[in-house]
This record gives sequence, structure tokens and C-alpha cells, in this order.
Amino acid sequence: MSLTRFDEANDIVILENPSPLVTSTWSTNDNNLDTNFTSSVLSASVISTTGSIQYYIDAYNAVSTSNASAVQYSLAYGHRHGSGSPDFTNDTGSFGFSAARVNYNQYRQLVFQDETQNFTFGTHTPDSIYVINVNRANYKQRLSAGSLSLFISGANIDTPTDSKLKLTDDSVSRGATANNPNYVGTNLGGYYNIVSGSNGIISGSTINQKGGSSSYGHFYPHAGLIILNGDMFAAKVGTGATLQQDLPQTNTGLSTNYDLNHIGMYQLISSSNHFIIDTEEDVNSQFYFVRAKNSEFNYTNNPSFTSGSSKGTILFSTMRMNPKVFITTVGMYNDANDLLAVAKLSQPIAKDFTKEALIRVKLDF
Repeated sequence: MSLTRFDEANDIVILENPSPLVTSTWSTNDNNLDTNFTSSVLSASVISTTGSIQYYIDAYNAVSTSNASAVQYSLAYGHRHGSGSPDFTNDTGSFGFSAARVNYNQYRQLVFQDETQNFTFGTHTPDSIYVINVNRANYKQRLSAGSLSLFISGANIDTPTDSKLKLTDDSVSRGATANNPNYVGTNLGGYYNIVSGSNGIISGSTINQKGGSSSYGHFYPHAGLIILNGDMFAAKVGTGATLQQDLPQTNTGLSTNYDLNHIGMYQLISSSNHFIIDTEEDVNSQFYFVRAKNSEFNYTNNPSFTSGSSKGTILFSTMRMNPKVFITTVGMYNDANDLLAVAKLSQPIAKDFTKEALIRVKLDF
């Protein structure tokens, strides 16, 4: 076995931070999650004031009986005063202690690490939020800014004649500035505003939104979170459904006891048949140039090459002065001669004393 040390100056090239690798987020590898399903166990009989359905609802890519079924994202509703979900108990002083309040407190702790900080969108601080939490197993390093395309069925606030509200992040509209994305006051990395538009570009030159708000919500690509401004969805949407605390019970389809806002939002997202968001990761590449000179790598350790009775003797006399071998594999070792990596060639390379070979090995990490 021949070992040759790489010359770091001439044989190794490192490319850092190339263009990120972008792929689909959804487990089906489809760009658009156009069909959503919920768990078959969701029914009025399993709903209680502390049941998981009060906190969130999971969206699947296929029916739960299918082997391909997997959670794609979860959707939760939060209210800083606890409205929008039933109190845990009916005892005196329990008003507002509910799943909605727990959700709001949980996410403001996660985002701000502060139990008193409220979610503010532009100059507007709503009481309620909707949270879309993309399944962590579905994306790589982060979600891809500019790829968000979320449709919500109902009267479009910016364009009343449109039957769907079309949301994206404002990463492209921001441009390559120091404030892209916004890192102020967040513990989850930077975030972008969620706006009416497409492919990271705001629709129109101005934003017609509630109470001076600069966005429909915030998009945290490193955390896989979309936090929506609840007040932007309190107006009439869909076929008579009014989201927030007064969502009609007949629109939930799952409960006859409680108003579940996150189920209502799920239905409006599901019926829009359009949820696109990509995932991306930075892939650094390191190239090793393996140089097989004419006088090197002309013999093999294959037992058929040497005589078993006379150790080290070439079996065939015609190969003794002019051996012919084929390179099929490159092994990479450390200084202790431990094999660290193996690179297989797409096809064998003929080698003898009259030939030289240059093999490029690429490692992505």
C-alpha cells in the first residue's frame, strides 16, 4: 500500500460559504403542500380543557392510516389574556388561565426570553397570535427566505376582490442591507416581516394593514416559526367564519363545546391548497487533488497479483517489469494511518509506468 501526504498549498482547496443548497421542506419532496390532513383521533369525545387539541393541531401530508403520513407543521393559537380557549377550571380566580394563555407565554419566552414582552408588529401590539411551527425533521439548516408562499382562504384584506390572502416574507424587498433580517429583540436569530405579496416581495408600494402594523406577522427561518398577527385575521374571512375569540362552532368541524381558533385557521390554510416554503443549508466543499505519478501506484495488494508460496513475488512474469493495474478507490488517512474516508471512482483508471493520473476528491460538509 502506497501512502502520499497531501501538500496543503497545492493539493487542497477549500471553498467556504458557496450558494446554499435549497430543497423542498415537505416530506413528500413536493414544493407545494396542497393537501392537508389531521389526525383521525380528533373528535369531540377526546377534547377536554387540558387536552392537546386545545394547544395545537398537527397537519399531515397524508391520511393517518397511510405509511407515508407524517406531521408537516403544527398550528397553535395564543392570547396574552387567555381568551379564545376554555379556562382550565371553573374555580374563582381562574379566569384567563387557559391553553391560549400558555401558548402565548411559551412563545414569548422562546422568542424574547422575557415573560413580560408582548408581540408587536410594526406599531401594533395585538392580544392574540397564530403560530405555524414547521416540523424540525422536515428542514435542514434553516427555512429559505423569499420562498414562503402561504395562501389563506377568505376575503383578501389588501385586495377585496381576491378570494385568498397571499402571504410571503419581505426578504427580497428589504434588499441586501444591514437590517436584513431584523435581529432586534429576538432569541431565535433574525426574522422577516410577513406581508401580502409573493416570492419575498411586498404587493404594491404601501401596506394596508390594521393599526399601523407593518406586517401580518414575523417569519423566523432559523427556528422554523411563522408567528401571525392575530388582529389581522379578526375580520370576516372565508364563508362566514370570523377568526379570533368568536370563531363559530359550526366551522370547527371537530368540537361542539369550544371555539378553537387554531382549527379554524388550519381549515382556512388547508382549503387554500397552497403552502410553499423551501429549506436550505450552507454546504462547504473541500477538494483534494490526488496525483498518481508515473512511478507511483503501479502495484496492487490484491492477492491474485503475487505468488502465495513466495511472499512478495509477482505471480506473472509479464507483469514484473511492466505491471498494469487499475485504480478504483482512493483512501484518505490521518497521520496515525487510520482510514477516514473512501472515494470510489465512477470507472477504473488504467495505470502503469507510462501513465499518470490526477483524481479530484470532493468532500461536502
